[in-house]
Amino acid sequence: MLLRRSAAFALLLPLISGLIGCTSADSTDRPAPASTAASAPSALRVEIVAAGLEHPWDIGFLPDGTALVSQRPGRLVLLADHRPGALVRPVQADFGDVLAEGEGGLMGLLVHPSFAANRRFITCQTNQENGTPVDIRLITWRLSEDGSRADRVGNLLIGLPVNRSGRHSGCRLALAEDGALLVSTGDTARPTIAQDRGSLGGKVLRVNIDTGAPLPDNPFIASPNPSERLLYTYGHRNPQGVAPRPGGQVFVAEHGPDVDDEINLLRPGGNYGWDPSRGGTESSYDESVPMTDLRRFPDAVKAVWSSGDRTEAVCAATFLTGPQWKRFDGMLAVTALKGSKLLLFGVQPDGSVHQVEIPPELDDTHGRLRAARQGPDGALYITTSNGTDDKVLRITAS
Repeated sequence: MLLRRSAAFALLLPLISGLIGCTSADSTDRPAPASTAASAPSALRVEIVAAGLEHPWDIGFLPDGTALVSQRPGRLVLLADHRPGALVRPVQADFGDVLAEGEGGLMGLLVHPSFAANRRFITCQTNQENGTPVDIRLITWRLSEDGSRADRVGNLLIGLPVNRSGRHSGCRLALAEDGALLVSTGDTARPTIAQDRGSLGGKVLRVNIDTGAPLPDNPFIASPNPSERLLYTYGHRNPQGVAPRPGGQVFVAEHGPDVDDEINLLRPGGNYGWDPSRGGTESSYDESVPMTDLRRFPDAVKAVWSSGDRTEAVCAATFLTGPQWKRFDGMLAVTALKGSKLLLFGVQPDGSVHQVEIPPELDDTHGRLRAARQGPDGALYITTSNGTDDKVLRITAS
C-alpha cells in the first residue's frame, strides 16, 4: 500500500517550500530541505503494549524485561513485560514537589547503565517548593527489588531554569557511547537564555552520570563559570529528542516556533543560532527570528533537516539498529506531537539527511506521539501523548 495522500503531501511540502521561497526576509537562513522518498510501502507492525496512561513522557528498559514509564503529571509505572497487554503496576515514589503545569512535570527518564548492580535510574522534572517554581532538576532514584517503590538517592543536577507555565521545559536524557549523560534543555521561553552560556537553558549538557559534574573534555571546561563547564552545545530553542548514533555522532530533534522544526547534528561547543532577544536588543520573546540565525551568528551550526513553512512538533528521537529492521536499519526515528506521526530519516555517514519517510501505520493513527526508545528486543517503543487513555506502542518491521 502506498503512502496516503496526506502523508505524501506532508513529505513534499518542505521541498515545495524550498522551491517557491518564503515571504520572510530570513528564509535564506534555512537549510535546504532533504529529498523525499515514498516509493515502497513501509510494512511496519504496530501493537499496543499498555493503555490507560496520561502523557507518558519516557521509557526505561530494565534488565529483567520490565520497563519504567514516566508520566508528566508526576506518576511512574512499571510494565511487567514488553508484550501486548502487559500488566501495568504503579511505582510508589514521592513526586510531591513536581510542578505539573503546561509542558512541565515529570519528563525524561534514563536507566543507569549499571542498574543490575545499583538499581538506579534518573528523572528530569520541574521542581516547586510550597507552590513556588524553583528549577528543573535531575534526580537519581533507586528502585526496590520488587519494583513497587522508588526512593530518592539525591539530586544529580539542579538549577536548570523553569517557567511557571511549564513552557519550553523539554528535558530528554540519553547515554552517549562514551558513557556521558546528555541532557537537552528548553529555553523556558525567555529571550536571552539560549545564547547565555551562563544559563543551563536552551542547551545540551554533558555530565558525569554518577556525580552530575562536567566531564573533563567538555568544550568549555576551562570557563570560570561552573554552569558553562557543563555545556556541550547552546543556542537551542526547545530540543526534546537526543539520539546517539552508533559510531559517536549525536543528533537532536528541536521544536521550531511556527516554522522550521529542526534535526541537528551536535558539534562540541557549537552555537545553533536561536536568539529571540536579537542580540540583547529585544526584551520580549521575539519568535520571528530564524531558528538558526546565520546573519547574526555566521558560524552557527546549520540544521541537517528543517520542516520548512510548517511544524510537526518533533519530539523524541532514536536510531533503529539491527537486521530485524530490514530496509529501515540505520534510520533515525522521530516522533511528532502536533503532526501525530512518526518520521523516518535516512542519514548519510556525514550526518546529512537524504530521505524522509512517513509510514502510514503511524500517520495520524494514534494521535500525538512522544517517547521513542529502541528496546532490548530490538523493537521500537513509542508513547502517545493525547492526555487520556495514552498508550505504549511496540513497532516492528513486518
